[in-house]
Amino acid sequence: MTSDGPPPSPVDRQEFQARQARLAGALAARGLDAALVLHAVDLYWLAGTRQNAALWLPARGRPALLVRRSLSRARAEAAIEDVRAFPSSRDLAAALPGARIGVTLDAVPAATVAWWQRQLPGAALEDLSGELRALRSVKSASELATMRDGARRLGAVLGEVPTFLRAGMTELELAAELERRLRLAGNEGSPRMRAFNAELHGGLAVAGEAAAAPGFFDGPVVGRGLHPAYPLGASRRPIAAGEPVICDYTFVTGGYVVDMTRTAVCGPVDPRIARAHDASRRIQEAVAALLRPGVAATAPWERALALAAEAGLGDAFMGPPGEQARFVGHGIGLELDELPVLAPGSRAVLEAGQTVAVEPKFVLPGLGAVGVENSFVVTERGGERLDDLSDDLLRA
Repeated sequence: MTSDGPPPSPVDRQEFQARQARLAGALAARGLDAALVLHAVDLYWLAGTRQNAALWLPARGRPALLVRRSLSRARAEAAIEDVRAFPSSRDLAAALPGARIGVTLDAVPAATVAWWQRQLPGAALEDLSGELRALRSVKSASELATMRDGARRLGAVLGEVPTFLRAGMTELELAAELERRLRLAGNEGSPRMRAFNAELHGGLAVAGEAAAAPGFFDGPVVGRGLHPAYPLGASRRPIAAGEPVICDYTFVTGGYVVDMTRTAVCGPVDPRIARAHDASRRIQEAVAALLRPGVAATAPWERALALAAEAGLGDAFMGPPGEQARFVGHGIGLELDELPVLAPGSRAVLEAGQTVAVEPKFVLPGLGAVGVENSFVVTERGGERLDDLSDDLLRA
């Protein structure tokens, strides 16, 4: 598959400026003087450029973008009037006045925070992660248009799996073909992730017992990978006829991530696979119905857990027995692991415009992994799916 056109037009300057105003309002509500935005994804969301820079956004006043590299590109791209070269250390404190400054301490390394604290000795650096991530979780019409385009492109590639999946090919061969087609469709790269030490090479193509392997990644299906240094995803194991094949991939367009999973099978389908697959579809439908503003983020998880138990598959839900993931959906956007998370213990309440990847999956010992995943928007009518690819088993 080749790309059939560019993604939707980039977000306009007015939208970036509206985001800046919303963050300034959050700063004022906290009594903070300014935000010092250092994390590249947050900086892009606010300024419209992903250059090596720091964004100074005061609660009142004009923001400034301090650029290390590339100044010319930042000036061409940024939705900021004041774009300047990064000042010398002796000039920083005067350029960035403030007693209480918000920083996303969840994502900025401690060494970087310590450096900035030395440059701004009279300021208290306070965590702004919660407010900024909450603002980013609610998507605009232009963000949703970009994500719908990505979901359409990803679905088109996954829908082609039956044309090239065959018994005897290795997981690695399947992954390589999927990744080749995704790249030609316009995939911009591996998804960005906020969590420390989290990494994913675009997605997973794993089958049979290899799909049931436990691992470090916080998800229901991990795979063996090629080496203990990167123990995730496809291995060189051949795919056998009749075993379930999990194709769990992301697609990045315009910087935005969508996430989708389909289960494929070469040859006859084991009744246990069909049963688990049907259960995953029922759970997805029930979870999607709860994706409405005002619903507690714990409610979809509790409903999913109850339905898995009713299907007699509770021990296999969301991972190998004893090593199960404790969520059924996660926010997505510029990062793969955004808010909200549909999980026990969450205090979040869903908001209209949030985007969530719902992924009910089962790991069946001795058989493999089965499930579906789609990306949804929270609306008054329940979750609105971003893609239109059938959830049916992909039969090769």
